[in-house]
Amino acid sequence: MPSALPLADPAPADGALPASVAEGATGRDLGVYLHVPFCRVRCGYCDFNTYTASEIRGVKQSDYAAQASAEVAFATGVLADAGVAPRAVSTVFFGGGTPTLLPSADLIRMLDAVRDAWGLAPDAEVTTEANPDSVTEAGLAELAAAGFTRVSFGMQSAVPHVLRTLERTHDPARIPDVVRWARNAGLQVSLDLIYGTPGESLDDWRRSLELALAQDPDHLSAYALIVEPGTKLARQIARGEVAEPDDELQADQYELADELLAASGFGWYEVSNWATDDAHRSRHNLAYWTGQDWWGVGPGAHSHVGGVRWWNVKHPAAYAERLAAGVSPAAGRETLDAETRRVEDVLLRSRIVDGLPTEVLDADGRTQVAGLIADGLIDGRNAIAGRIVLTRRGRLLADAVVRRLLPSAS
Repeated sequence: MPSALPLADPAPADGALPASVAEGATGRDLGVYLHVPFCRVRCGYCDFNTYTASEIRGVKQSDYAAQASAEVAFATGVLADAGVAPRAVSTVFFGGGTPTLLPSADLIRMLDAVRDAWGLAPDAEVTTEANPDSVTEAGLAELAAAGFTRVSFGMQSAVPHVLRTLERTHDPARIPDVVRWARNAGLQVSLDLIYGTPGESLDDWRRSLELALAQDPDHLSAYALIVEPGTKLARQIARGEVAEPDDELQADQYELADELLAASGFGWYEVSNWATDDAHRSRHNLAYWTGQDWWGVGPGAHSHVGGVRWWNVKHPAAYAERLAAGVSPAAGRETLDAETRRVEDVLLRSRIVDGLPTEVLDADGRTQVAGLIADGLIDGRNAIAGRIVLTRRGRLLADAVVRRLLPSAS
């Protein structure tokens, strides 16, 4: 089952936010994340807050669009009561789960709720995640006509035995079809890959990269498989049925990805993300990494506005009950102090190509910069110019770099 929610302060039933969240709000982007917590099957490696039909008895998927729209309406009142100036939404992201398990009309209804509540910026980025076997050509065209601009397909691998280990259900031969359908609809295309699956060789990984690149996507994400506690995969490894991921092989796979992507005209802009140009970076994810505002809609969704962070109850039934009662679905929240925000800035901005301003570092952190340059982990020219930017080797050791930049927090 999905991992537990964080421990923090209880959230008020009316969702009220402190007046401090309004300070500087006009200088921050507002994004909306809509979590669709439904999947046809649960993949063995996944610990996201998702539910199959057998796990959500008493809750109807057909009711979900109305529930999510109700939270959007609730959010407008909370932000207005806190004195947050109205802002058009810059990015909308439908994640999951598998958003495209719902009919296109339901996703459009949720997007319309966001548009009606806040308005969409003229250049708003509107993304949905999708599995290759959860979309149709007509459905993608309907989403594009309604204002969606981007689709992120969970390709994961082109190799059948790797997909079987991951318990993914799609046929890799379907990838060219769904990409073509999205292109014909006028949607930007991102492909998500996973490397380091037990039994996946370097040649297997090359095959996946080559199929992905052959589709000419605008964006590609490549994530190392992480074995999360409590998942089916973790239990299989504990019983010796499946080998643990090999760290050295994963490093080789990352380097191969970066080499092939660079040769195909992609530039990295975050440790696990590449785009053909700046215009095709995921602006929604960049908002997370740069500390903008976002409201997370749905069970287990997380939000952040002006240094206050909160998260919703996890189960769809509990979520629906709270909204029906007219109270906040939030389960807990925390107000970030200045030091916590600084530490998070280092954690997140150090991962992006635009870099971390060295002024964010404390005195102890600044003493580490010369050593990180000497060790080949950060770029020397950028460091002299006042920004921490990871080298390829630094990206492989990003967590170690952060620990050195935050010695007092380690």
